[in-house]
Amino acid sequence: MVKLLADPDPEYIEYYTEAKEKPQIKKGMIGQINILLPNGQYHVEVLDKNGEAIAYFPMPEEFLESAE
Repeated sequence: MVKLLADPDPEYIEYYTEAKEKPQIKKGMIGQINILLPNGQYHVEVLDKNGEAIAYFPMPEEFLESAE
């Protein structure tokens, strides 16, 4: 599990839901790393309060912190 230390670039956020109102993805949210991308960034899934994935995006390592 990782904690976001910065807001991700909104241009690269992909949501799993087709709902009209998508939650804002911001600093402090918890997620999990899926893979290391070829460009050296991490593919991160951000989770809601129930532990369900709501969105994913690329994020540099320096903007992630281990969360337990």
